[in-house]
Parts: sequence; structure tokens; C-alpha cells
Amino acid sequence: MLEPLVYLLVFLGVMILIALLFWPDKGLIPFLLKRSLRNKHTKIENILKTIQHCEFHSHPATLHHIAGTLDESPDEISRLLDRMVELELIQMKGNEISLTSKGFEYAIHMTRAHRLWEEFLAQETSLPVEEIHKRANDIEHDMSQESLDALSMRLGNPLFDIHGDPIPNAQGKIRQMKGRSLTELPAKQTLRITHLEDEPEDVYSQLVAEGLYPGMAIYLVEESSSKIRFWSKYGEHVLTPVIASNISAVPIHDVVVPQEKTAVTLSELGLGEKAKVKNLSPYLRKVERRRLMDLGFIPSTVVEANLRGTRGDPTAYRVRGTLIALREDQTRLIEIEPLERSQKE
Repeated sequence: MLEPLVYLLVFLGVMILIALLFWPDKGLIPFLLKRSLRNKHTKIENILKTIQHCEFHSHPATLHHIAGTLDESPDEISRLLDRMVELELIQMKGNEISLTSKGFEYAIHMTRAHRLWEEFLAQETSLPVEEIHKRANDIEHDMSQESLDALSMRLGNPLFDIHGDPIPNAQGKIRQMKGRSLTELPAKQTLRITHLEDEPEDVYSQLVAEGLYPGMAIYLVEESSSKIRFWSKYGEHVLTPVIASNISAVPIHDVVVPQEKTAVTLSELGLGEKAKVKNLSPYLRKVERRRLMDLGFIPSTVVEANLRGTRGDPTAYRVRGTLIALREDQTRLIEIEPLERSQKE
């Protein structure tokens, strides 16, 4: 008597399993296939952006350069490039890869999406500047032209993003960047940084940690095959040519940059010490800048380092009678003027 019931239960179990695996749009197999296609789609778009970036800077786009930039295996990039040739997005001549007109239009759209999102995140969130590029990479895909136009209008149709990269307009036109790589400029001159390359991410993070930003004046002291040495208001910087090549700058003649440290950030203030806020870094945009100013971090306000976390971060500062806790990545962006002991007392 139990056998028919057992067969029925087994049959129902098998049907449920099949449904879970193959149900259109909801099953595991369609889900995995869709995710695989999306990953492939995203990788192709990232390759297009990389090739467009190479062409914009007049650098040859090669398989190994693309693989290194995107941290993918050469074999995977090679398979994707073959598919992109079939889709008429690129053409390959020897080792060099170039965009077709169709590929260029697609790449410019992706570049515009990425840079508009970077500018949006910089203006409207309190994300650390090092995180903005990663987040923009995650959300830039599947943006329609209409969505990008609306986003651009909301931001006031910006011409450049937070790194100094030009943002293509709705017609796909892109401004040429001013400046040359730091490794191409002669030493013994004052320069203004016009652009910090945001890829690779670890290199960009190092440049941000150095306190560098577009618009900063520097004095280039030494250039050699082993190091690039220059001064900014935050002190001396010594970078390898590989790192320094990610900085673009133009010569200027109306600014003097002393070969000594002339600026101090809030992160350097010791416990119990007081200082006046001098200014906020250009990396602090709308939301974060407004928040800090609302908390009292405005020029001439006296702040005191009061408490520090057990691991050294965050630090609590007394501002206008209130304790405000800030992370180190925030305090590095607040320039101060330390007070003498007599002034503290």
C-alpha cells in the first residue's frame, strides 16, 4: 500500500528539484547563466574603457596591458577579444588593438557613465576618495543615455571628475587633458597637478595617501631612472617613475613652493594639543564638506585632540564644546595651524 505513495513523493520531489533548477528566470541554472553572461558583458565593457583610455593617451593597447590593468589572465582577455572582434567592437593588427567606430561609441558611453558616477559619489556621499572609483565600477553598467543625461544635469554638467579626468558630453565629445606625465617634465620647476590616474587602484591609493590632488602646486626637484623627487606643502615626496607616471602636471610661474613642509593636517595633532582649522581639502566635496562645516570644522575654529580609539582610530576632537569623532582618512583632509603652548593656555 505504501509503494504508490512513495513513488508519488519521489516524483513530486524530482519535479520540485527540476523546477528549482530550470524554472525560467527563477531557477538556479537560468540564474547562473544570467550571472555568467552579465560577468562577461561587464568584462567586455571594462576592456572597451581600457582601450579607449589607451587611445586617448596615445598609448598602444595590447593584450598584456589590458590583462594587467583589469587583473585578468591573458587567456581570458584573449577569448573576450576574439568575441569583441566578432561583435565588430575592435580590430586587431599584430599586437595592437584599436576600437571600431561602433566600439568607440560604446566605450565613450561607458567612460561617461563611470566618470559621472564618480563625480556623483564625490559630491553626494561621504565615501573615502579611494572607494569612489570602486563603487563607480560597480554601478556604471546598464545605464541608458537618458539616465546619464539626467545624472549629468543634476550635477551641473561637469567637465571633469574628481581625479581631473574629462567627462564626455552627450554627443560623445571629450576634452583633451592639459599636462604631461611627471616623468616627462624637466626638473627644477614649479608645476600644478592636473590629473591623478585612478587605475591601477593600489597606485591611486598611494597617491591619495601622499596628500596629492588635482590643482596642487608642487616643485619638481629631481628626475632619474630610479626616482622622482618633488616638494608640496605637505613635505617631500619620493616616488618611483612607475608611480609618478600616473601624475600629470603643467608648469606654472606665479607660485613658489618652498622645499620644506609648510602644511599640517589634523591627523598630526597630538592628544591635548590645540590648533585652528585652516582649510578643507578639495577632496572633501558637497555632503562631507557640508557635514564637517556643520560640525564646526570651519576656518579659524579652534579644535583640540581629546580622545583616541584603542587602535589609534578614530580620534575625538573638542570643537565648540562638543566632542566629534573623526576617522584618520577624514582628518588627513583637514589642514590646520597648530597653536603655540601659550595660546593653548
